[in-house]
Amino acid sequence: MEKNLKKSNSDSNDDVPPSTHPSCFIGSSVIPIINKLQDIFAPLGDIDDRLTGLRLPQVAVIGSQSSGKSSVLEALVGRDFLPRGSDICTRRPLVLQLEKRSAGIGNDSLEWGEFAHLPEKRFYDFSAIRREILAETEKEVGVNKGVSDKQIRLKICSPNVLNITLVDLPGITKVPVGDQPSDIEARIRNMIMSYIKQETSIILAVSPANADLANSDALQMAKQVDPTGTRTIGVITKLDIMDKGTNARNFLLGKVIPLRLGYIGVVNRSQEDINNNRPIREALTYEEQFFCDYHVYRGLSDRCGIPQLAKKLNQILEQHIRNVLPTLKTDLTSHLVAVEKELRAYGEALESKGERGAMLLNILTKYSEAFSSEVDGKSQAMTTKELSGGARIHHIFQSIFVKSLEEVDPCEDLSDEDIRIAIHNATGPRNALFVPEVPFEVLVRRQIARLLDPSLQCLRFVYDELIKVIKGRACETVEMQRFSELRRRLEDVIARFLRDDVKPAERMITNLIDMEMDYINSSHPNFIGGTKAVDMAQNELKTMQVPPTLTLFHV
Repeated sequence: MEKNLKKSNSDSNDDVPPSTHPSCFIGSSVIPIINKLQDIFAPLGDIDDRLTGLRLPQVAVIGSQSSGKSSVLEALVGRDFLPRGSDICTRRPLVLQLEKRSAGIGNDSLEWGEFAHLPEKRFYDFSAIRREILAETEKEVGVNKGVSDKQIRLKICSPNVLNITLVDLPGITKVPVGDQPSDIEARIRNMIMSYIKQETSIILAVSPANADLANSDALQMAKQVDPTGTRTIGVITKLDIMDKGTNARNFLLGKVIPLRLGYIGVVNRSQEDINNNRPIREALTYEEQFFCDYHVYRGLSDRCGIPQLAKKLNQILEQHIRNVLPTLKTDLTSHLVAVEKELRAYGEALESKGERGAMLLNILTKYSEAFSSEVDGKSQAMTTKELSGGARIHHIFQSIFVKSLEEVDPCEDLSDEDIRIAIHNATGPRNALFVPEVPFEVLVRRQIARLLDPSLQCLRFVYDELIKVIKGRACETVEMQRFSELRRRLEDVIARFLRDDVKPAERMITNLIDMEMDYINSSHPNFIGGTKAVDMAQNELKTMQVPPTLTLFHV
């Protein structure tokens, strides 16, 4: 390997940028492994919450808006591929996996990009990569300046890069633009914090040299989560446009804000260079010449330039991965054991349609049996804390419903004056010798109608209890635990079945009340008719006329 490296050093290759010469090809063992794990975990993170606790090592790129983050990333790749503009450009986290390939004949054919949402489709035109990033961003957040925390994953394979995994995060902004919410700054900061607070993340804090570095937003946020600076790399951009008489030497030496991983100073392409499509290779040559000519930065060759940044990122990321690898392996092993245990609990896979049909019939049968057992009070999962199932329904009928009926006063809102007026209205312009039946029926119907609300309330209580039964643990059979989607769909079907039956039940109850209102059964033994009412009145009058002495005698 040493012989090959010496040979590579001796061969001049003008097509390979100095930042990514093959002699810098390190970290080829562990970084691709982490990239593969990221590709596996990315689509599963939203499905299995347990995987969100596994944070893989990566480099989080943070900085204020227009700090030069995009220029740094493009310089590391050696290609123009990121969206550009005067406002916020990065509106979704871009996970950028740089993968080094062996150099060969025709380097252009050996460089391509591949998106996770478009697998097996290679983009050899890097302008098309930029357009795809814009299209995917607008699909999620619109054409204005909205932001989202949903990632875009891009892999770039090239012989001119080093193995690095970076996450380009939205730039910190102060003033909302477009359709951005008023709290856009807080949202972006929270998004950045969710990445950099993880101990497995390396923080690449990008700050422009033509601003007050002591008040850099990127360095301040990094210090909140990494106060000792053990996993923060400072990048100072735009060194060539600092005010005359000023320089960033003390910052690069770590004398102002110390960082254990140090600082790298770089020179970005200007906006004019970008507008004129100045090749990145020329910009890297200009950067190299700038540090050679500017005597202030002499002696700091290991802290200046994109080549040193690429090499430093590669080395630090590889070492960081090796440090966290034992813990990561332990976490993966524990997750694997838990998943295998859960998989065994689901049973063997079913291949044929006949087997799946028999299994489905068995599951539905046991679910029905569990539901019936819960209603009949025969469930093995009976609780002792509260009434449930059939016992709760019995309590609704025998206690709650009966009590609500007993609380209905048949004479409430019915005064003697109401009765008198009803009788007069029924007799019309004549005096009646006898009390007509019409006012009696009108008044009785009005009181019978008051039984409707307690009856409908009882129906609602029973419905709620049945819904609680189908969603309870008593109906969760062992077989049902294997198929969570089946359980959810089955619950939806039964709930819809019960919900559809509520209206017919309400109509039946209303019809029963209407039947009672339409026919007043005056032949019922408990009905107090005119003769019985007169007899009761006479007996009451006689009791009141009995002399007190006679009453005492009888006592």
